[in-house]
Amino acid sequence: MLAIGLVLAIGVTIHILLRKREVASAVGWIGLVWFAPNLGAIAYSMFGVNRVRRRARRLRPRDSDSDDQPGPLPSAGDGGLNALGRGIGHITGRPLLAGTVVQAYENGDNAYPPMLAAIAAAKSSVGLSSYIFQDDRWGGRFIEALTEAKARGVQVRVLIDGIGGGWLRSPAYHQLCRHGVTAARFMHSSLPWRMPFVNLRTHKKILLVDGTIGFTGGMNIADDNVMATQPKMPVQDLHFRIEGPVVSQLAEAFAEDWAFAADEDLTGNAWSPEIVPNDGALARVIDSGPDEDLEKVEFAVLQALACARGDIEVMTPYFLPDERLVTALALAAMRGVAVDLVIPAESNHRLVDWAARANIGPLLDAGVRIWLSPAPFHHGKIMVVDREWCLIGSSNWDIRSFRLNFELCMEVYDHNLATTLTAIMRRARGPALTQAALDARPLPIRIRDAGARLMLPYL
Repeated sequence: MLAIGLVLAIGVTIHILLRKREVASAVGWIGLVWFAPNLGAIAYSMFGVNRVRRRARRLRPRDSDSDDQPGPLPSAGDGGLNALGRGIGHITGRPLLAGTVVQAYENGDNAYPPMLAAIAAAKSSVGLSSYIFQDDRWGGRFIEALTEAKARGVQVRVLIDGIGGGWLRSPAYHQLCRHGVTAARFMHSSLPWRMPFVNLRTHKKILLVDGTIGFTGGMNIADDNVMATQPKMPVQDLHFRIEGPVVSQLAEAFAEDWAFAADEDLTGNAWSPEIVPNDGALARVIDSGPDEDLEKVEFAVLQALACARGDIEVMTPYFLPDERLVTALALAAMRGVAVDLVIPAESNHRLVDWAARANIGPLLDAGVRIWLSPAPFHHGKIMVVDREWCLIGSSNWDIRSFRLNFELCMEVYDHNLATTLTAIMRRARGPALTQAALDARPLPIRIRDAGARLMLPYL
């Protein structure tokens, strides 16, 4: 038994040394394996091996070779924006595309009607991807619109996440199937032991119409997003209509996910027509997931923080970044950049709120201003740098979004959009969070929050 334990300890240690990037994690696992070889080897096999990354690499296609070179730099702006464009070009392997027109919508009250109108006007194709798709009043309207599009000969494909859309029951998915709409569930199995990694989720929100009009952002499809319905748990959010050549990158992202989930290639003019650019902003899609060699969205955010010269404004519903992102925000504030962060006073995940309170002290010490957004809960995820560069999309500022989820964001170089997003963030501000308020928490609350912070990689 001693010999077997020694062999296990050596073998697992070699695997850890070759595979684990995080030093603290590697040291912890090695210590456990040598302290209790049999138990440690079993635990590491179950929880320490990154099968998420390995499986995703095996199943999902890699970026095409044509995207390997960074695209053109912004034609306007100072050196900081040019450096930012160059850096994100290297990160994504995609070019910046001119001629982008973006329309922002607040809440489902304003976003859902133009989305439904676009589906109703579709002539050749509709692709829809959503993390949550409820079969409620507004979800039913989407199901009806998609069904009608299918009936008039439009190619319709709907992708719903296997967990967010309902694991045991997914009423919207089954309704679509009953109406003859081609739909798929991302990484789903009704058998728990066959469910391929609960953490491996598609969090993207994409609506693609005729390959020329796109919608993306943070909004799911549910009555909770429509304030007029007076839901019990209202969720404020942001969504965006996109026109211009960058829609081809949205189409590429959707087609890749659909091929992965449904084993069908979406090709031809119905899905990828040529788009003639008009006047508009520079933009680029940034999609990421555990199949990538690096965390593309997080690296893009880090580039933006490093290039910022005047101000940084961020709003996110969940704020649990790793140490390097906390450090980048703090360093930006220390060098004189005005950094403002808007987070909910109370989100829909209490454990996340507890952990966040234990994780933001260094930011306050560095001069970052943190604002608590009052109810109703705001689910928007946006970032503006130097009143010019915007980041919109599905990614939260937490480790789950940056490393485990499949996410889609878009960078847009547009002063007008930056002004709009900044106004939204400033309207969402409530009272400022202060170090004095954190220090005033009773000791049991501080211990609770600190304990929740230890779960940061899993929240």
